[in-house]
Amino acid sequence: MYDLLIHGGTVVDGTGAPGFRADVAVTNGRISAIGDLTRADGSLPEATEVHDATGRIVCPGFVDPHTHYDAQLFWDPYATPSSQHGVTSMVMGNCGFTIAPIGDQSDADYLAAMLVKVEGMSPAALAEGLDWNWRTFGEFLDRFEGNLGVNVAGMVGHSAIRRTVMKDDATSREATPAELDAMKALLADSLAAGGLGFSTSRSFTHSDGDGVPVPSRTAAADEVEALCAVVADHPGTTLEWVADGCMNGFRDDEVDLMTRMSLAGRRPVNWNVLTIDAARPDDYRNQLRACDEVAEAGGKAMALTMPILVGMNMHFHTFCALYSLPDWGEVMNLPHDEKMAALTDPDTRRHLETRAASPDAGVFSRLTGWGRYRIGDTYSDANEGLKGRLIGDIARERGQRDFYTLLDVVLADDLRTVLWPGPTDDDPASWIMRQTAWDHDHVMIGGSDAGAHLDRMAGASYTTQWLADCLRGQRLATVEGAIAHMTDVPARFFGLVERGRLAEGWHADLVVFDPETVGAGEFLLKHDLPGDSPRLYADAFGIDRVFVNGTCTIVDGQPAGRLPGVVLRSGTDTETVAIPADR
Repeated sequence: MYDLLIHGGTVVDGTGAPGFRADVAVTNGRISAIGDLTRADGSLPEATEVHDATGRIVCPGFVDPHTHYDAQLFWDPYATPSSQHGVTSMVMGNCGFTIAPIGDQSDADYLAAMLVKVEGMSPAALAEGLDWNWRTFGEFLDRFEGNLGVNVAGMVGHSAIRRTVMKDDATSREATPAELDAMKALLADSLAAGGLGFSTSRSFTHSDGDGVPVPSRTAAADEVEALCAVVADHPGTTLEWVADGCMNGFRDDEVDLMTRMSLAGRRPVNWNVLTIDAARPDDYRNQLRACDEVAEAGGKAMALTMPILVGMNMHFHTFCALYSLPDWGEVMNLPHDEKMAALTDPDTRRHLETRAASPDAGVFSRLTGWGRYRIGDTYSDANEGLKGRLIGDIARERGQRDFYTLLDVVLADDLRTVLWPGPTDDDPASWIMRQTAWDHDHVMIGGSDAGAHLDRMAGASYTTQWLADCLRGQRLATVEGAIAHMTDVPARFFGLVERGRLAEGWHADLVVFDPETVGAGEFLLKHDLPGDSPRLYADAFGIDRVFVNGTCTIVDGQPAGRLPGVVLRSGTDTETVAIPADR
């Protein structure tokens, strides 16, 4: 007798092979049979739970390689909305940002403020949702055991390690040999407890709660390499980083460091995120060439990229991508009243517009099509009726420059106006570039940032959005290919043991969806975080069932009240993935 029988569906197994009609049986959390299980008399075998999947696709659960659910999981064990969109396994703790290990409460306070600034997490949610009742990384992971609706692997963040060892000096100087030894020991202890690997950031976009570079950015390249070398001593581990080159194309020194990281750790390194825009083809070519150069040296670098255009909110009230435009940070980080005054000043306006259009803007120049911005929520009588309208249309009515009109609208709302930037990369040439990239040896689908940038970005729905596009939209990939990219490819990159495919004996992480209706809803701002804090959210459509380790967790897009997820610990739930130099 089976625990679960999914009957009559089209099985897409995650390998990229064509789908085929089959039943899937599950026993003790693993797939026990795939095929036509109908008895000779036409009856179905006995099972505790039977799900009719006629007209549906049955595939492996999706694997999200880049999330920031480290905090949210404490009050939301389903990691919504990712699980509702079919994600059954995820990697958190990316970009060097984790909430463990910590040495004392001052570390907790520092990391919380950093996450508010860098990752757009709600201060109220962090204050109400976290008790910080852990110190080691192992204690942090232990808190999730038995209380997960998804499978979760956690990277060990550089900034937390550096802060724990160096305290306030973590952002101001290089480490002494003794401090580096202490960081190496702390990382080793975290990996031995099950940490998936080491993550770090050297990106200019990452500043802490005080507006200074996060601790990992202060570290010397030799420190980064030494910490990566610790990873080599722990099986089933990996590396992740984000750097300036992930935005604008890699410099030679960044390619060199990425190579050193991979070779020192004897592990692949993934980076976030390959942004594809036909208007900036040199960046794309540079970034793929960087991965090729790492491979030629015997290492392995994998670029993450999103297969959809990510829903995004922006506003001038709190940190967003606009802060990264040249010279904008000086104005946008001013206290509220001073910021309001500066944005009213004609000289400041001219300077900001000029600098945004300069070559120094790099990849962020994509944000400067002011006329394409569409207005979301407004909060003043002066802006009544503007929701949904384009800034360019309003500017023409007012006889103003697009940029000045945008500022006037924002100022009327006390900087709280929600803005939806018009994409510059939604053109045929950019989509052809994406299509080519998806099958590149050094590219992997991912980069949702789910769990972060909560009121500004909605990347968690990329799975259902891409399926909808493959089935009923542009159809740039087959549904079998898209599913392989979101299941087997990331599972093999991280060395997840017996996950990512539908195969007998493998873990029963499954998604059952309707190919006619699968997709994501409108992006809405929901106030459902602790402290009534907002987040940008898109409902899932067409997801009938999601199973984690053989247990149903999502029914018709909603959590089912069961928590069968596990912590995926390195060396136990993962195996080592070799780099070219070690093959």
